[in-house]
Amino acid sequence: MHTIPNNLTETDRLLRLPEVMHLTGLGRTKLYEAMRTPAGQGGFPRPIKLRRLSAWPESEVRAWIEARKRERNAA
Repeated sequence: MHTIPNNLTETDRLLRLPEVMHLTGLGRTKLYEAMRTPAGQGGFPRPIKLRRLSAWPESEVRAWIEARKRERNAA
């Protein structure tokens, strides 16, 4: 039986890069640049490594998008 990390819900999907790019509207280069920015400064969540593959929890990607909306609305 697999254990679920504390920050993932049982229904949290793992998204591969093409879907993350589609959801965010960012290209590969901009996405990886955003990952180098600290999370407290709007940085993008880091992926989970799955052997040679990387994937992002959908909830973290959507939370990042919602945070960008809140920043926009506060300005």
